[in-house]
Formats: sequence, C-alpha cells, structure tokens
Amino acid sequence: MSQNTLDELARLILRLVLGVLIFLHGWAKIRSGIGGIEAMLAMKGLPGFFAWGVYVGEVLAPILLIAGIWSRMAAALIAINMLVAVFLAHMGHLGQFTSSGGWQLELQAMFFVAALALMMLGAGRYSVAGRSGRWN
Repeated sequence: MSQNTLDELARLILRLVLGVLIFLHGWAKIRSGIGGIEAMLAMKGLPGFFAWGVYVGEVLAPILLIAGIWSRMAAALIAINMLVAVFLAHMGHLGQFTSSGGWQLELQAMFFVAALALMMLGAGRYSVAGRSGRWN
C-alpha cells in the first residue's frame, strides 16, 4: 500500500472511531434527556436552553463526521463540546489521577485532541464529500 493510501485510511479510522464514540454519548442523552446538563448550566448561572447544544455536539456533528460531510466543522463542534463538558462537569478533575495512574480526564482529552487532528486533516478521500469543499 502506498503512503498516501495509508494516510487516507488513517483519516477514515480516526473519523469513524471519534464519530461513533461521541455519538454513543449523544444517544444516551437522546434516551435519557438533558435534564442533568440543564442543572449543571443553571449552577454556573447559564441559561438551561444551552443544554440543547449537546445534541449538536454529540449527535449531529458525529453523524457528519462519520459520513465525511463538513468534517472540519463537525470536528470543531466536537472539540467545543469537549471543552464545555470539561467546564461543566470535570473542572475538579483537572489535576486528578485514577488509582491505576491514568489522568482523570484522559477520555475527554483524547476526544478533544482527535477532534483537533481532524480539524487539521479533514475527511480525506474515503468520505461522502471526498476532498472537495473547504470544510471537508
């Protein structure tokens, strides 16, 4: 396989894994609602309707990323979603480690960094939109 083909496959794998794993979080919120997020926003003095943004960051953006449509924008939405999640629910964990030595926020960090990488790389050839378009 050529290096170009390997690069394109790597983009596809990264897109699919990030998209599916974030979508699973969104699916849980579709099933159980966003009341908990609304409560966290209220505790921070923010309007509860901002909680609806979780559906953009954890449902719509992953679907676009999986398909490879507007992938750079979808990845940006996921990165923003991760920052908001850390701000709302995980600020107290910034300097904490698990009993097995891992960082308490390693999952959120991995999602954030993968989204940043896809913002820079784009969807690649193996996507619905292909390499066309500024946002892909």
